Amino acid sequence: MMNDQTFEERISFRLSPLNVFVFAGLVIIGLITFTIFIIAFTPLKEYIPGYADIHMKRQLIQMTHQTDSLSASLRSRDMYLENLKYIMNGNIGEDSITSVAHSTVRYDTISFNQVSREDSLLRVQMESQDQFALTAGESSNKSGIAAFYFFTPLKGTVTNEFDAKSKHYGVDIVAAANEVIKSTMDGTVLFSDWTSETGYTIALQHSNNMFSLYKHNSALLKSVGDYVKAGEVIAIIGNSGEFTTGPHLHFELWYHGNPVNPKDYMTF
Repeated sequence: MMNDQTFEERISFRLSPLNVFVFAGLVIIGLITFTIFIIAFTPLKEYIPGYADIHMKRQLIQMTHQTDSLSASLRSRDMYLENLKYIMNGNIGEDSITSVAHSTVRYDTISFNQVSREDSLLRVQMESQDQFALTAGESSNKSGIAAFYFFTPLKGTVTNEFDAKSKHYGVDIVAAANEVIKSTMDGTVLFSDWTSETGYTIALQHSNNMFSLYKHNSALLKSVGDYVKAGEVIAIIGNSGEFTTGPHLHFELWYHGNPVNPKDYMTF
């Protein structure tokens, strides 16, 4: 190679069969290496028949995890619905301790003939402890639902009364915004979710076949299975659901499967 103006020699190459072979071999090896790099580390390999999408494996793993989660959720929901159906139908097994006590103890065979002086003094002492209790005489004169003590779930104004004929099985209580809703008795949360008609709704199962329902809340603070004490905060007053015209609490009280008027047992 020479300069066109001065005809000075710049570069010179000496071609031989060996040089040509070595140069061609290096070029071919470089092209092969470059092609393998593109196929292995770039998305271009998706266009080669036989290669799958690089994101397909990740998507398959995510779909597998989602399928497992959905299966577990469905099993939990089925168990919850079965338990709820048994409870609603009253198919609750008798307590094992109560069952053993009733099946093994024969009260007519107990003899009180031989009583020591110490036993008599202890009996008098124990019987005198509740003699001046405020609720001793009161609880003995009550029966049924009147024997329970209810905690008022919300202080406010009752705008819609209990009316079984019109299928309004509770009372509507209006109060200030963001007021808390409290459990009326000790119990377990059976339902805590959103429904299109009653919005955020929570239901509690209490002892002695007592059931309470709280509808149209703006937020639920307890989940299914939680055990709550009387007076514990379980929700926030709201205006959710189709069957509502303003912020309020729809409160229902059921006893042995029958609705009762909450105003007969508590003051709002």
